[in-house]
Amino acid sequence: MQSSEAPSFGIVIVAAGRGERAGAPTEGPKQYRPIGGKPVICHTLDVFSTWNRSGRIVAVIHPDDEALFRRAVEQLDDNTKIVSVHGGRTRQQSVLAGLRMLEMSGVSHVMIHDAVRPFIEHALLDRIAETLADGASCVLPAIPVADTLKRGTAHGHVIETVSREGLFAAQTPQSFRFETILAAHEAAVAAGRDNFTDDAAIAEWQGLPVTLAAGSPDNVKLTVKRDLAMADEKLTRTLIPDVRTGNGYDVHQLEPGDGVTLCGIFIPHDQRLKGHSDADVALHALTDALLATCGAGDIGDHFPPSDPQWKGAPSRIFLAHAARIVRQNGGTIMNADVSLIAEAPKVGPHRHAMREKLAEILEISVDRCSVKATTNEQIGFVGRREGIAAIATATVVYGGSSR
Repeated sequence: MQSSEAPSFGIVIVAAGRGERAGAPTEGPKQYRPIGGKPVICHTLDVFSTWNRSGRIVAVIHPDDEALFRRAVEQLDDNTKIVSVHGGRTRQQSVLAGLRMLEMSGVSHVMIHDAVRPFIEHALLDRIAETLADGASCVLPAIPVADTLKRGTAHGHVIETVSREGLFAAQTPQSFRFETILAAHEAAVAAGRDNFTDDAAIAEWQGLPVTLAAGSPDNVKLTVKRDLAMADEKLTRTLIPDVRTGNGYDVHQLEPGDGVTLCGIFIPHDQRLKGHSDADVALHALTDALLATCGAGDIGDHFPPSDPQWKGAPSRIFLAHAARIVRQNGGTIMNADVSLIAEAPKVGPHRHAMREKLAEILEISVDRCSVKATTNEQIGFVGRREGIAAIATATVVYGGSSR
């Protein structure tokens, strides 16, 4: 049965382990070893902090790792959702500490994830969230076992071949109704049980139904030193940057007036642009271009002209809103380019002010903002000075090809 309300997600990142199998202790815990130029945990936290459904993120860390964790979090573009708490002697104790930290946050569901699984994808998080929204209380991402399995003796002899039918390799984030898994963890403590190796096992012990969701073969756990080396190679040599380009076009009719606003700059003129807002064709086109880079519709979806609150509104509001949507989706605005098509007024004397205004609204450097202008050689509605048109292009880099 589908839930009537969309789940709200808290996140617990388990990062209190020592990682003895990943090399010498002098190299530090594996969750803080660098891959692709950043600590492993930094990549993991970045995926969750840029996921549009995540609420508070609790990183459960070792008391000795405060400085390492702080340096890792400082490398994130957005760390405002992240808090930390000290873990316990076992993974089970650490998870419970994270759950208790979330208890007053009001979330309905929680995802519990290993810090050393940095290649988790938004698509997998969405699949899990949809399964929970459909009514599941416990969801385990997993992939079918593909290798032939053998049972052996302590002396290295094969006893039998084990059927792999119905066998799955468990992954994280294992995800639950928050109150359900917190109660299960508390019950395990009360029963003196501290040997569970994952949270789904605690749910099973409590008799709770656990639903399988399709995991991802890329969602690997970095366990030994070789895993870290392979992860580093993957990030530094083969990751394809997620560069996206969006285009926008707008046109507004001219009518008698005292001036036009273009790229946020008012230019005195014997005409004005007709529109519901201030009719800034340049900012309208650029707003559409930015929204296009993350599939967020167009300016009319967010600011319908039928809504009276936008009557005469400055178009910088629309552009700033589009920029926020891009950033919430993990994007970094790299370039904004606007071409104005008008017979008059002359844009050249105002070009630098326009570029500075774009840089201010988008919160990027002015060298990443371009404004150009051309006439229509007295052809068509622009040539007859009946209107002004604008074409805009935005280039945005998102978190990576895996997102």
